[in-house]
Amino acid sequence: MRDNRISRRDFVTGLGAGAGLSVLTRNPVQAASSAAQTDPFRYCLNTSTIRGQKLGIVKEIDVAAEAGYDAIEPWIASIQEYVGAGGALDDLRKRLEDRGLAVESAISFPQWVVDDDAIRAKAIEQVKREMDMLRRIGGKRLAAPPAGATNEPGLDLMKAAERYRVLLETGGSIGVVPQLELWGFSRNLHRLGQCMFVVVESAHPQACLLADAYHIYKGGSDFNGLKTIAGRALQVFHLNDYPTDPPRERIGDGDRVMPGDGIAPLAQILKDLSEKGTQTVLSLELFSQAYWRRDALEVAKEGLAKMKAAVRRALAV
Repeated sequence: MRDNRISRRDFVTGLGAGAGLSVLTRNPVQAASSAAQTDPFRYCLNTSTIRGQKLGIVKEIDVAAEAGYDAIEPWIASIQEYVGAGGALDDLRKRLEDRGLAVESAISFPQWVVDDDAIRAKAIEQVKREMDMLRRIGGKRLAAPPAGATNEPGLDLMKAAERYRVLLETGGSIGVVPQLELWGFSRNLHRLGQCMFVVVESAHPQACLLADAYHIYKGGSDFNGLKTIAGRALQVFHLNDYPTDPPRERIGDGDRVMPGDGIAPLAQILKDLSEKGTQTVLSLELFSQAYWRRDALEVAKEGLAKMKAAVRRALAV
Protein backbone atom coordinates (compact mmCIF):
# COMPACT_ATOMS: atom_id res chain seq x y z
CA MET A 1 0.00 0.00 0.00
CA ARG A 2 1.26 3.46 -0.84
CA ASP A 3 2.62 5.58 2.00
CA ASN A 4 -0.31 8.02 1.91
CA ARG A 5 -2.82 5.25 2.60
CA ILE A 6 -2.92 4.13 6.20
CA SER A 7 -5.29 1.21 6.73
CA ARG A 8 -6.15 -1.52 9.14
CA ARG A 9 -3.93 -3.79 7.07
CA ASP A 10 -1.03 -1.56 7.98
CA PHE A 11 -1.97 -1.83 11.65
CA VAL A 12 -1.63 -5.61 11.67
CA THR A 13 2.15 -6.68 10.63
CA GLY A 14 -26.58 -25.97 16.69
CA LEU A 15 -27.05 -25.04 12.96
CA GLY A 16 -28.70 -28.02 11.25
CA ALA A 17 -30.15 -27.94 7.74
CA GLY A 18 -33.08 -25.72 8.79
CA ALA A 19 -30.88 -23.33 10.77
CA GLY A 20 -28.43 -23.16 7.91
CA LEU A 21 -31.20 -22.03 5.60
CA SER A 22 -32.18 -19.33 8.08
CA VAL A 23 -28.78 -17.74 7.55
CA LEU A 24 -29.39 -17.37 3.85
CA THR A 25 -33.12 -16.61 3.67
CA ARG A 26 -35.39 -13.96 5.13
CA ASN A 27 -37.63 -14.79 8.06
CA PRO A 28 -41.20 -13.82 7.09
CA VAL A 29 -42.16 -13.06 10.69
CA GLN A 30 -39.22 -10.68 11.03
CA ALA A 31 -40.03 -9.15 7.65
CA ALA A 32 -43.57 -8.41 8.78
CA SER A 33 -42.39 -6.80 12.00
CA SER A 34 -40.07 -4.45 10.14
CA ALA A 35 -43.05 -2.42 8.96
CA ALA A 36 -43.44 -1.17 12.52
CA GLN A 37 -39.94 0.25 12.61
CA THR A 38 -39.58 3.91 11.77
CA ASP A 39 -35.96 3.45 10.71
CA PRO A 40 -34.51 0.09 9.63
CA PHE A 41 -31.04 1.29 10.67
CA ARG A 42 -29.03 2.39 13.66
CA TYR A 43 -26.10 4.72 13.05
CA CYS A 44 -22.63 4.01 14.38
CA LEU A 45 -19.23 5.69 14.16
CA ASN A 46 -16.28 3.40 13.53
CA THR A 47 -13.47 5.36 15.15
CA SER A 48 -11.14 4.67 12.22
CA THR A 49 -12.96 7.60 10.60
CA ILE A 50 -11.34 9.98 13.11
CA ARG A 51 -8.38 7.80 14.09
CA GLY A 52 -5.83 10.14 12.54
CA GLN A 53 -6.75 12.93 14.96
CA LYS A 54 -5.40 10.75 17.80
CA LEU A 55 -8.09 11.80 20.25
CA GLY A 56 -8.13 8.73 22.46
CA ILE A 57 -11.21 6.67 23.29
CA VAL A 58 -12.73 9.15 25.76
CA LYS A 59 -12.81 12.03 23.28
CA GLU A 60 -13.88 9.67 20.49
CA ILE A 61 -16.92 8.80 22.59
CA ASP A 62 -17.66 12.50 23.08
CA VAL A 63 -17.38 13.18 19.36
CA ALA A 64 -19.71 10.32 18.45
CA ALA A 65 -22.29 11.46 20.97
CA GLU A 66 -22.11 15.14 20.06
CA ALA A 67 -22.40 14.30 16.37
CA GLY A 68 -25.64 12.40 17.06
CA TYR A 69 -24.72 8.74 16.53
CA ASP A 70 -26.59 5.89 18.23
CA ALA A 71 -23.45 3.83 18.72
CA ILE A 72 -19.70 3.63 18.46
CA GLU A 73 -17.34 0.99 17.04
CA PRO A 74 -14.01 1.49 18.80
CA TRP A 75 -10.66 -0.14 18.15
CA ILE A 76 -9.60 -2.51 20.92
CA ALA A 77 -6.14 -0.91 20.81
CA SER A 78 -7.65 2.43 21.89
CA ILE A 79 -9.36 0.80 24.87
CA GLN A 80 -6.10 -0.89 25.81
CA GLU A 81 -4.28 2.44 25.61
CA TYR A 82 -6.89 3.97 27.91
CA VAL A 83 -6.47 1.17 30.46
CA GLY A 84 -2.68 1.32 30.15
CA ALA A 85 -2.79 5.00 31.07
CA GLY A 86 -4.71 4.19 34.25
CA GLY A 87 -8.27 4.43 32.99
CA ALA A 88 -10.99 2.23 34.51
CA LEU A 89 -13.33 0.21 32.32
CA ASP A 90 -16.24 0.91 34.68
CA ASP A 91 -15.72 4.63 34.14
CA LEU A 92 -15.63 4.12 30.38
CA ARG A 93 -18.87 2.16 30.49
CA LYS A 94 -20.54 4.88 32.53
CA ARG A 95 -19.37 7.52 30.07
CA LEU A 96 -20.87 5.53 27.21
CA GLU A 97 -24.14 5.10 29.09
CA ASP A 98 -24.27 8.77 30.07
CA ARG A 99 -23.69 9.73 26.45
CA GLY A 100 -26.37 7.32 25.23
CA LEU A 101 -24.02 5.28 23.06
CA ALA A 102 -24.12 1.53 22.48
CA VAL A 103 -20.93 -0.37 21.62
CA GLU A 104 -22.33 -2.35 18.71
CA SER A 105 -18.98 -3.71 17.55
CA ALA A 106 -15.23 -3.29 18.00
CA ILE A 107 -12.17 -3.71 15.80
CA SER A 108 -9.34 -6.14 16.45
CA PHE A 109 -6.97 -8.38 14.49
CA PRO A 110 -6.51 -11.77 16.16
CA GLN A 111 -4.96 -14.35 13.83
CA TRP A 112 -7.61 -16.94 14.60
CA VAL A 113 -7.83 -18.46 11.09
CA VAL A 114 -4.18 -19.15 10.22
CA ASP A 115 -2.86 -22.70 9.77
CA ASP A 116 -0.19 -22.39 12.47
CA ASP A 117 -1.55 -24.05 15.63
CA ALA A 118 0.63 -22.04 18.01
CA ILE A 119 -0.38 -18.71 16.47
CA ARG A 120 -4.06 -19.68 16.62
CA ALA A 121 -3.74 -20.66 20.26
CA LYS A 122 -2.25 -17.27 21.09
CA ALA A 123 -5.04 -15.61 19.08
CA ILE A 124 -7.72 -17.32 21.16
CA GLU A 125 -6.07 -16.13 24.36
CA GLN A 126 -5.93 -12.63 22.86
CA VAL A 127 -9.62 -12.85 21.95
CA LYS A 128 -10.56 -13.91 25.48
CA ARG A 129 -8.84 -10.85 26.96
CA GLU A 130 -10.29 -8.49 24.39
CA MET A 131 -13.82 -9.86 24.63
CA ASP A 132 -13.75 -9.62 28.41
CA MET A 133 -12.63 -6.01 28.15
CA LEU A 134 -15.32 -5.32 25.59
CA ARG A 135 -18.04 -6.99 27.67
CA ARG A 136 -17.13 -4.84 30.64
CA ILE A 137 -17.91 -1.66 28.72
CA GLY A 138 -21.14 -3.08 27.27
CA GLY A 139 -19.76 -4.24 23.92
CA LYS A 140 -21.79 -6.71 21.87
CA ARG A 141 -19.63 -7.87 18.97
CA LEU A 142 -16.00 -8.13 17.84
CA ALA A 143 -14.69 -8.09 14.27
CA ALA A 144 -12.98 -11.32 13.17
CA PRO A 145 -11.13 -10.58 9.91
CA PRO A 146 -8.79 -13.06 8.18
CA ALA A 147 -5.76 -11.42 9.77
CA GLY A 148 -2.57 -13.32 9.03
CA ALA A 149 -4.16 -15.17 6.10
CA THR A 150 -4.25 -12.42 3.52
CA ASN A 151 -1.17 -12.79 1.32
CA GLU A 152 -1.22 -16.44 0.28
CA PRO A 153 -4.32 -18.03 -1.30
CA GLY A 154 -5.52 -21.55 -0.63
CA LEU A 155 -7.05 -21.37 2.84
CA ASP A 156 -9.17 -24.47 3.42
CA LEU A 157 -12.67 -23.08 3.98
CA MET A 158 -13.86 -26.10 5.97
CA LYS A 159 -10.95 -25.61 8.36
CA ALA A 160 -11.78 -21.90 8.47
CA ALA A 161 -15.35 -22.81 9.44
CA GLU A 162 -14.10 -25.09 12.22
CA ARG A 163 -11.81 -22.34 13.49
CA TYR A 164 -14.61 -19.79 13.34
CA ARG A 165 -16.76 -22.10 15.44
CA VAL A 166 -14.02 -22.19 18.10
CA LEU A 167 -14.06 -18.40 18.06
CA LEU A 168 -17.86 -18.36 18.38
CA GLU A 169 -17.77 -20.80 21.30
CA THR A 170 -15.16 -18.60 22.97
CA GLY A 171 -17.39 -15.59 22.50
CA GLY A 172 -20.43 -17.48 23.75
CA SER A 173 -18.73 -18.18 27.07
CA ILE A 174 -18.00 -14.46 27.50
CA GLY A 175 -21.03 -12.81 25.96
CA VAL A 176 -19.51 -11.20 22.85
CA VAL A 177 -20.21 -12.33 19.27
CA PRO A 178 -17.29 -12.54 16.82
CA GLN A 179 -18.32 -11.41 13.33
CA LEU A 180 -16.58 -13.00 10.36
CA GLU A 181 -15.24 -9.98 8.46
CA LEU A 182 -14.85 -9.87 4.70
CA TRP A 183 -11.58 -8.25 3.60
CA GLY A 184 -11.51 -7.38 -0.09
CA PHE A 185 -7.73 -7.18 -0.32
CA SER A 186 -7.19 -10.62 1.23
CA ARG A 187 -6.37 -13.65 -0.92
CA ASN A 188 -8.85 -15.55 1.29
CA LEU A 189 -12.31 -14.64 2.55
CA HIS A 190 -12.57 -11.73 0.13
CA ARG A 191 -15.85 -12.77 -1.50
CA LEU A 192 -19.36 -12.99 -0.06
CA GLY A 193 -19.67 -16.64 -1.07
CA GLN A 194 -16.47 -17.67 0.68
CA CYS A 195 -17.48 -15.89 3.88
CA MET A 196 -21.02 -17.24 3.91
CA PHE A 197 -19.68 -20.76 3.38
CA VAL A 198 -17.67 -20.34 6.58
CA VAL A 199 -20.64 -18.80 8.40
CA VAL A 200 -22.97 -21.67 7.46
CA GLU A 201 -20.46 -24.49 7.92
CA SER A 202 -19.44 -23.22 11.34
CA ALA A 203 -22.80 -24.72 12.42
CA HIS A 204 -23.21 -22.18 15.20
CA PRO A 205 -26.42 -20.21 15.85
CA GLN A 206 -24.58 -16.92 16.40
CA ALA A 207 -22.46 -17.07 13.25
CA CYS A 208 -22.67 -13.82 11.32
CA LEU A 209 -20.93 -11.70 8.69
CA LEU A 210 -19.39 -8.25 9.00
CA ALA A 211 -19.54 -6.77 5.51
CA ASP A 212 -18.42 -3.46 4.02
CA ALA A 213 -19.42 -1.61 0.84
CA TYR A 214 -15.80 -0.93 -0.15
CA HIS A 215 -14.55 -4.42 0.72
CA ILE A 216 -17.31 -6.15 -1.25
CA TYR A 217 -16.34 -4.04 -4.27
CA LYS A 218 -12.61 -4.61 -3.74
CA GLY A 219 -13.11 -8.36 -3.36
CA GLY A 220 -15.06 -8.66 -6.60
CA SER A 221 -18.46 -9.84 -5.37
CA ASP A 222 -21.73 -8.59 -6.83
CA PHE A 223 -23.82 -6.59 -4.37
CA ASN A 224 -26.89 -8.65 -5.30
CA GLY A 225 -25.41 -11.34 -3.07
CA LEU A 226 -26.55 -9.31 -0.06
CA LYS A 227 -30.16 -10.12 -0.95
CA THR A 228 -29.58 -13.78 -0.04
CA ILE A 229 -28.33 -13.17 3.50
CA ALA A 230 -30.78 -13.05 6.40
CA GLY A 231 -30.75 -10.06 8.75
CA ARG A 232 -29.67 -12.10 11.77
CA ALA A 233 -26.55 -13.12 9.85
CA LEU A 234 -25.68 -9.54 8.84
CA GLN A 235 -26.09 -7.39 11.92
CA VAL A 236 -23.46 -4.69 11.30
CA PHE A 237 -22.54 -3.21 7.92
CA HIS A 238 -19.59 -0.89 7.35
CA LEU A 239 -20.91 1.96 5.24
CA ASN A 240 -18.68 3.99 2.96
CA ASP A 241 -18.29 4.77 -0.73
CA TYR A 242 -15.53 4.55 -3.32
CA PRO A 243 -14.49 6.61 -6.36
CA THR A 244 -14.06 5.61 -10.00
CA ASP A 245 -10.32 6.16 -9.75
CA PRO A 246 -8.20 4.35 -8.66
CA PRO A 247 -9.74 1.29 -10.37
CA ARG A 248 -10.69 -1.76 -8.31
CA GLU A 249 -7.37 -3.58 -8.75
CA ARG A 250 -5.46 -0.60 -7.32
CA ILE A 251 -7.92 0.98 -4.92
CA GLY A 252 -6.92 0.92 -1.25
CA ASP A 253 -8.47 1.45 2.15
CA GLY A 254 -7.47 5.11 2.20
CA ASP A 255 -9.43 5.83 -1.00
CA ARG A 256 -12.81 5.34 0.65
CA VAL A 257 -15.06 8.39 0.65
CA MET A 258 -18.21 9.52 2.42
CA PRO A 259 -21.48 7.78 1.48
CA GLY A 260 -22.87 9.40 -1.64
CA ASP A 261 -19.55 10.90 -2.73
CA GLY A 262 -18.58 7.91 -4.90
CA ILE A 263 -20.01 5.35 -7.29
CA ALA A 264 -21.14 2.55 -4.97
CA PRO A 265 -24.74 1.39 -5.57
CA LEU A 266 -25.77 2.56 -2.11
CA ALA A 267 -29.47 2.83 -2.99
CA GLN A 268 -29.54 -0.87 -3.87
CA ILE A 269 -27.39 -1.87 -0.88
CA LEU A 270 -29.44 0.07 1.67
CA LYS A 271 -32.78 -0.95 0.21
CA ASP A 272 -31.77 -4.61 0.36
CA LEU A 273 -30.58 -4.21 3.95
CA SER A 274 -33.78 -2.38 4.93
CA GLU A 275 -35.94 -5.28 3.74
CA LYS A 276 -34.35 -7.93 5.97
CA GLY A 277 -36.79 -7.46 8.85
CA THR A 278 -34.10 -6.54 11.36
CA GLN A 279 -32.53 -3.23 12.32
CA THR A 280 -29.05 -3.23 10.78
CA VAL A 281 -26.27 -1.18 12.34
CA LEU A 282 -24.63 1.07 9.74
CA SER A 283 -21.11 1.89 10.89
CA LEU A 284 -19.21 4.63 9.08
CA GLU A 285 -15.70 3.32 8.39
CA LEU A 286 -13.21 5.53 6.55
CA PHE A 287 -9.42 5.78 6.49
CA SER A 288 -8.83 8.99 4.57
CA GLN A 289 -6.00 11.30 5.54
CA ALA A 290 -8.06 14.12 4.04
CA TYR A 291 -10.67 13.53 6.77
CA TRP A 292 -7.98 13.01 9.40
CA ARG A 293 -6.62 16.51 8.73
CA ARG A 294 -10.01 18.06 9.54
CA ASP A 295 -11.81 18.70 12.81
CA ALA A 296 -13.04 15.33 14.12
CA LEU A 297 -16.50 16.54 15.14
CA GLU A 298 -17.02 18.19 11.78
CA VAL A 299 -16.09 14.96 9.99
CA ALA A 300 -18.34 12.87 12.23
CA LYS A 301 -21.31 15.17 11.68
CA GLU A 302 -20.79 15.18 7.93
CA GLY A 303 -20.55 11.41 7.89
CA LEU A 304 -23.80 10.95 9.80
CA ALA A 305 -25.63 13.46 7.62
CA LYS A 306 -24.46 11.68 4.46
CA MET A 307 -25.36 8.25 5.84
CA LYS A 308 -28.89 9.42 6.59
CA ALA A 309 -29.19 11.16 3.24
CA ALA A 310 -28.16 7.94 1.48
CA VAL A 311 -30.80 6.03 3.47
CA ARG A 312 -33.51 8.55 2.59
CA ARG A 313 -32.68 8.26 -1.11
CA ALA A 314 -32.67 4.47 -0.94
CA LEU A 315 -35.99 4.19 0.84
CA ALA A 316 -37.60 6.69 -1.52
CA VAL A 317 -36.87 4.45 -4.52
